[in-house]
Amino acid sequence: MHPSLVLLSARLLDPVTGRLLPQTALAASGGRIAALGDDREIRALAGAPTTVIDLKGAVVTPGLTDGHLHPVTGAELTHGLDLSGCTDLEAVREALAGEVRRLAPGAWLHAWGLDPNVFGDRPVESAALSPVLDGVPATLLLFDAHSMLASPRALELAGVDGPRTFEQAAEVVCDADGRPTGLLLEDAACELVERAAPRPTRAESRDRLATALRSMAAAGLTGGHVMDANGDSAALYAELDAAGELPLRLRVAPWCRPGADADAVRELIGRQGTGGALWRTAGVKLFMDGTIDNGTAWLEKPDCHGESTHAFWPDPQAYTRVIGELHRAGVPTATHAIGDAAVRHALDAVAGATAAGGPSVRHRIEHIETVPDDTLPRFAELGVIASMQPTHCCDFTRADHTDNWSRRLGEERASRAWRCRDLWDAGARVVLGSDWPIAPFPPLGVMAGARHRRPSRDLTQPPHGPEQALTALEALRAMTVNAAWAAGEEQEAGRLAVGCRADLTVLADSPLTTAATDLPELPVLLTAVDGRPTHRDASV
Repeated sequence: MHPSLVLLSARLLDPVTGRLLPQTALAASGGRIAALGDDREIRALAGAPTTVIDLKGAVVTPGLTDGHLHPVTGAELTHGLDLSGCTDLEAVREALAGEVRRLAPGAWLHAWGLDPNVFGDRPVESAALSPVLDGVPATLLLFDAHSMLASPRALELAGVDGPRTFEQAAEVVCDADGRPTGLLLEDAACELVERAAPRPTRAESRDRLATALRSMAAAGLTGGHVMDANGDSAALYAELDAAGELPLRLRVAPWCRPGADADAVRELIGRQGTGGALWRTAGVKLFMDGTIDNGTAWLEKPDCHGESTHAFWPDPQAYTRVIGELHRAGVPTATHAIGDAAVRHALDAVAGATAAGGPSVRHRIEHIETVPDDTLPRFAELGVIASMQPTHCCDFTRADHTDNWSRRLGEERASRAWRCRDLWDAGARVVLGSDWPIAPFPPLGVMAGARHRRPSRDLTQPPHGPEQALTALEALRAMTVNAAWAAGEEQEAGRLAVGCRADLTVLADSPLTTAATDLPELPVLLTAVDGRPTHRDASV
């Protein structure tokens, strides 16, 4: 049987050692790497149906995997006005005014990527955007996707005219007179307004998702650890997979929310392993807190506004019990934990679950934005994966700590920002991701951010915590070898070896010798998943 894909004249990069393999060619068959060798012997394997590509010295790495992303949610949330480039209120108002002029009468305005730093010392409220949004139903998603500004007309249409009570840590922020300011914190509050807005059709959702995934493949991604499975997500993945249009291998973790009863947990356990050829349900996503920027993280000491003092689960011990039940069932968990108290509680829960015995399970903590020294060694001791998003530090904080995140935390905790280096040196298995749509998904940008820790929009700015930078090889390992280990797939993914999956990323040059500031512009020449090209540059 002839291979489906043959790559010739390649530089094959081993992400474990950082060295080039002695072979120069690769053959893929049945979705796996079938042979490695020199050009002559691998070319001889090709037949009429084989796709043969001369890479002319390009560099092949195992397929890059995003350790934390939200494809369906991202495809929906990033439809509308992009405010991520606005750095002050005037720029936001100007962008909104231009969008309003293009809207049909009565149509909703949707925007995303709003940075709370644009408000400076002013409260984050819709009054700051009057009169631009007067009479216009509008939802402006803040960059963290945990909070939203709703215009007065949107609140009116949604029937939101005062405070509400929720089962989770969420809030309709109101003024002293009990009137909503427009700021909605966390999903339960945001959904009050989202339900009143027009929803995309199923066809629109499918097309948006397919477009986003194709863009990810073109950026060099071959896989992603998906941290939600809400709404029609699973059905959309299944539809694209069945049609041969799924260009990434996806590992999906559905949410477990506060209030989940025994039946809900059993349902999550029962979903494990379901999926298709290129996607499967594997794990459960939980939240231990919200975000520092909107005051809903869980900190051991309050932030400068006296906020971020509570867990997302009103009863943190209920979370601990769910972790124990999932662990006993052999289900890996991924816990969103940003503040130091949240991270500590998540580690304590895993420690309790593993001490009680049961199967070997690889649990993970997502984000880990600020933690004290005594927390670091516990990741390695417990085998907990540190899943981190360095571009959040790069693009949403500042080296001089004048940004909202740093000001809320104060100097001591802001100096412990995204401790990638310290966690790595403490023996933690660090996995990198984007958290798209919170930050851009191109993996070269994520790896670059882990190395330079500078704002991507202005690389001349000083780095935030340069002592926490990873090396080029560590950054590559965090999106290949470590991502495979986190998924329990280290024997079949993350390496260029016979028998491993033929998920491959081909770059114009080595990511190890390319300067961190130049890495995001390094051309992606070819992406292949299961031995099938999902992106191919015209030059190859």
